[in-house]
Amino acid sequence: MNVFLWILQGVLAALFVAAGVTKATQPREKLISQLPWVSDVSTPVVRLIGVAELAGGLGLILPGAFDIATVLTPLAATGLAVIMVLAMGLHARRKEPQAIGFNAILLIVAAVIMWGRFGPHSF
Repeated sequence: MNVFLWILQGVLAALFVAAGVTKATQPREKLISQLPWVSDVSTPVVRLIGVAELAGGLGLILPGAFDIATVLTPLAATGLAVIMVLAMGLHARRKEPQAIGFNAILLIVAAVIMWGRFGPHSF
């Protein structure tokens, strides 16, 4: 189960680090062409979301990899789950069911990591 959790953490971390870097660094106009929801959110909020996703993605890997403050891994998964719940609310308001489905999948993966790392398979 530990290997399975590490695989989930790696995949989720890669997705969130890539998404976070994109949202934190790309110009607003480019983001709007890739992510239409950005037009409904202010630039500072988009940057905040990007930084939070980047930090969450790094938090899934680095504490366990270096065996330092490993409680941060399930906390990072919890934070990413909260971001996904909020994202699902935004996409529901915009009537974007495909985005809601994708966010739900990421939420489930984050929840599995939370369960495993807070519970029976902590570091």
